[in-house]
Amino acid sequence: MKPLFAGAFAFAALAGLAGAAEAQVASPSLYGSVGYNRKSDSDLSTVQLRLGGRFGSYFGVEGEAGLGVDPDTTTFPSVPAFQVKNQLRQEFAAYAVGYYPVNPNLDVFARIGYGTTDFKRTFAQAPNVSVAKFGAESVNYGVGGQYFVDGKNGIRVDYTRQDFNKGLKTDDTWSVAYTRRF
Repeated sequence: MKPLFAGAFAFAALAGLAGAAEAQVASPSLYGSVGYNRKSDSDLSTVQLRLGGRFGSYFGVEGEAGLGVDPDTTTFPSVPAFQVKNQLRQEFAAYAVGYYPVNPNLDVFARIGYGTTDFKRTFAQAPNVSVAKFGAESVNYGVGGQYFVDGKNGIRVDYTRQDFNKGLKTDDTWSVAYTRRF
């Protein structure tokens, strides 16, 4: 798995260098997307918004914001009325993106960036409830593809790994989104 990420990082870096040269002659094109993101390790998910700028064919930047949905609740049958509810409240990230245009409507890409995520954990055993809120930063990297049906409207699928700080484990995320070029 690590060679995949090393390759994705190298691809993004090379595409960024090529894009930097092209960016001097090409004006940026904007795009946005709205989608659903599922974290495979923590069973948490978000509704996700992205806004990005693409500078030529090979390089771009994007910002991402997610609002947590579908918290993960664990019950313990051996302890009556005890529950732990984990919830992702919100997350934000910024990325450098390297593109490889397969054809005018199909791109594959690699991205690397930095993010911050806010969590909430609730411990409940009737009648007592305890709430813990905490945040963590992460280095994020991944790969994906997008296909535009009519040149403006398309679908995007991507995989991103989040390497969290503060002793939290990594999380693999999968997302699917509607995307639109402006």
